[in-house]
This record gives sequence, C-alpha cells and structure tokens, in this order.
Amino acid sequence: MQVGLLGKTNVGKSTFFSAATETLVQIGNYPFTTIEPNVGIAYVHTDCACKFFGIPHKNSLCLQGTRLIPVKLVDIAGLIPGAHEGKGLGNQFLDDSRQAEVLIHVMDISGSTDIQGQPVPIGTHDPLEDIEFVENEFDHWFKQILEREWSKLIKEIEQKTTKLVDGIAKRFSGLGIKDYEISAVLQNLDLLSKKTSDWNALDLDNFVKALRKKTKPMLIAANKADLCKDLAILYKIKERSVACSAEAELLLKKATKAGLITYMPGDSKFVINENVKITDEQQKALDVVKTILEKLKSTGVQNILNTVVFDILKQIVVYPVEDETKLSNKNGEILPDAKLLPVSSTTKDLASSIHKDLEKGFLYAIDVKTKQRIGSDYTLKNGDVIKIVSSLSRG
Repeated sequence: MQVGLLGKTNVGKSTFFSAATETLVQIGNYPFTTIEPNVGIAYVHTDCACKFFGIPHKNSLCLQGTRLIPVKLVDIAGLIPGAHEGKGLGNQFLDDSRQAEVLIHVMDISGSTDIQGQPVPIGTHDPLEDIEFVENEFDHWFKQILEREWSKLIKEIEQKTTKLVDGIAKRFSGLGIKDYEISAVLQNLDLLSKKTSDWNALDLDNFVKALRKKTKPMLIAANKADLCKDLAILYKIKERSVACSAEAELLLKKATKAGLITYMPGDSKFVINENVKITDEQQKALDVVKTILEKLKSTGVQNILNTVVFDILKQIVVYPVEDETKLSNKNGEILPDAKLLPVSSTTKDLASSIHKDLEKGFLYAIDVKTKQRIGSDYTLKNGDVIKIVSSLSRG
C-alpha cells in the first residue's frame, strides 16, 4: 500500500514525513526542499489479536496490545500552481503521484504561507485556496490524459474496435485505475448512455473530477493547527480533514528515541521518564508541545494515517497463522503477521496475499477465534485470525 504526501511547498510535508516515518530528510523553509520523493515506512495502529486471546507475545510491532502495521509513505516534491503545465517540478510531481492509492494533502491551516509557498504573516493567506488549487492541478492532469487521444477514442468507439470503458481504462492504465472504477463513475454521471461524440466540455470536466475523487481519494492534513487562534476554519473545509502539528509529533518522536519521555503516537499526553536529566531548553520545548496537545487533543499525525487506511481505503486487519492451537507460524512466532486487506475480502483473497500457491491449492480455512472451518468465499472481518489449509505449500 502506498500513501502519497502532497501539497504546495513549505507547508510542513517533509516534517510530517519525518514525524510519521522517523526518517531523517532535508527540511527547509524554502520552495523545492524536496526534489526527489522521499520514501519511508509509516505505521497504522489497531488492537492486536493478542488482546482477544489474553496472551503475551514478543513482537516488535505489538506495543502493549497495540499492533503497528507498515504502509509505504511517499513525500512528493512540492506543488505550485501550473504544475500540470510543467511549472516548478510539476511533471515530476504528477508522475510521482501515479501509484499512490490515497493522498494526504498537507496544508498550512494557519495561513502563514502564500500560494507559491513563501512565508507570510500568520492568517494573511486563505488556506482554502490551497485545497482548490491542488485539486484543480489533479483535475487538469486527468483531463489532459483524456483529451490527448479523445478524437482517436471516439473513432475507435464508432468503428466498434473498443468500448468506452475499455478505451478510457487504457488511457489511464499508468495510474493504476481499474475499468470497474471508470464504469462506476460513468454510470453515476449517466454518461454510459450518452454518445461519446456528444460529450461537451462540462461532461469531460465532471467526469475527470469524479474519477479523480474516486481513484485518488484525498484527506486534508490541516498542519500548523497549533498556530491558529481559531480552528473554526476547519468547518469550512468540505473534504475530510484532520487538524495536526507535524512539528510537535516530530519533537515527541525524537524525545522518545532519546529516552526522555514515554509516548505512544496518537496519545493525548506524554510522561517524562524518571531519573533523566532534562535541560532547560528541552523542558521549554516539551512545555510547548504539552500546550499543543491540550489544544488539539493529539498531534493528529497518527489519526491521519489511521483515517486514510481504515476509513478512506476501508482496510481491515487479518492475522494469518500456521498453527491454530499455538497462534504461531512454523517457527513458533505468535501472531507473526498482520495483513491489511480491503473490506469484503475473502479467505481466498487472504491466501493469495500470502502466496499464490496457497490460493491455487486452497482446501479450506479455520477461523481460529471460533474454531470453525470456513470456505474460500467466507467474508473476513477486522481482527480475524485465520489458518489456511492448502494442498500446495508456499514456494
């Protein structure tokens, strides 16, 4: 799974990336600090299955019953108006966005950077403009892809050498867009019954906008929220949004790594560890973060990661095991893996995600929690622990 971080320059994208992945990257207060995309691993959080069984187990990705599940996070080069025309690093930006399944638009909700990403006094720029311009850049990009061969597509359809859905899917294949997604958008807009040669400019605009929303869903990370005197502006954002302070999260991660505090990402507070020496400067920084947590209830970073994976992409977590009595793999590791799967996935989908041979030789599965035998079409639930029985072993 790939999650893309996008937004204009100088809004805290790289800080968000570093805070989420604990990966050191160049952070600067000027445009195009990020030129090549930074790629790292972030983690979404859920209850580990060990809670259900009431058992302890050693796993570096289970922290006191909270399971950490890795996702790929890509910090894409900063965006400026006109990216679809190649301005700034526009072509590279759009290309780097191709494989992202969901996008986090990091914006400066405090209004302290103008549309070009230059610093301005807090509150002097309308952050809602940033949402509009980023969405417009994507819409223009999608429209360019479609218009590039629109006349050719119309001829192919008229000559019956292709169908509308197949022809559009071919043009968008580089973005990983599926034919069923295109079909759903066409149907919702009542365009399947309309002759392609009769489409007008509004039809094209409505189609690419709806296709972008469906295939590149976006969450607004309202960064620098701690600088806002009034967070009521969040209610003006039509899209799904979460207030955050990436800088506060990064500081907490660094303090945790240094052994100064105990902190779990997503928590509303932290604890200074006993018998550690805190300098006056460190104490001052932690006091500032404490104030931010009191205002925002959390830094928002973990909430954003969980929201895009579980709420927007609608993923569930399933735990495959090889020994249903010990809840382990063949090496005796208890609950070794946690798989992210789309909601409505079946046991056969789980087998395929582990290894194609397990899917080919699938015989049946066991729901470890209920100890019931289940078939290949069983719809998995979040938190299921499943043993796959197959006539073919992995590898």
